[in-house]
Amino acid sequence: MIVRPASTLRNAARCGVKRVFDVLACTVLVLCGALSGAAPALAAERPSPCTEDAMIVFDASGSMAGNLDPFSTVVQLRIDEVRKALRRVLPRAQQNRKIGLVTYGAGAYNQCNVSLDLRPTPNAAEPIMRVVDGLRPAGKTPLTQAIEQAAEVLDYRNKPGVIVVLTDGQETCDGHPCELGKRLGSEAPNLTVNVIGFRLQSDSWLGAQSYLDAKCLAEETGGTYLNVHGEDDLVKAFEQTLGCPMMSAWDGRVPQ
Repeated sequence: MIVRPASTLRNAARCGVKRVFDVLACTVLVLCGALSGAAPALAAERPSPCTEDAMIVFDASGSMAGNLDPFSTVVQLRIDEVRKALRRVLPRAQQNRKIGLVTYGAGAYNQCNVSLDLRPTPNAAEPIMRVVDGLRPAGKTPLTQAIEQAAEVLDYRNKPGVIVVLTDGQETCDGHPCELGKRLGSEAPNLTVNVIGFRLQSDSWLGAQSYLDAKCLAEETGGTYLNVHGEDDLVKAFEQTLGCPMMSAWDGRVPQ
């Protein structure tokens, strides 16, 4: 039996410990390199917040020609409230993203009209307001068809995008907004549909279905449903959905 000196055993132990530390150090370096290489790739896959192309889907159906307060003698058209709100929001929103416009319900009386008025474009505030100011609400509410057209314009299967829907009533052209939301949610995880319901719950004659359909449409696509009652509410809702939600004071709660 060979007895090694204590100093030799201590040296061997030190060498073993050193090898362990060397292996751990190499492993850390390899992992750090892999993560640093992956970070740019992950960043490239994610668009910068609040910069995706957006489409406004604007309700110009006959009900938008109604008075804001149907029991008041003061004429205050619903569509005028939305016009004033958009005029306040669009100059800021256009600084971050390209915006386009689809309108529905304008034109011939009682028809299911949908119009692609503007594809996403920089500095869109002025051309959008020219179209909106010229709308004459008269038709039905082809809500589903209008959203489908906006999604196609955004190339929703291949690109991230945002749709902001303004509606004051229920689908009246045989579409199914909730089913559309489910389909878009499964086909396009990077498409978000936000819905602004203009006095939907305050109009009991519309029934609960219009509110439920609008809320389902938003939730199925990872979007937000906001119920609003007047110009200031509309401004906050458009700022949240067209601008940067994290910078908005709007909390998304539905007024009771």
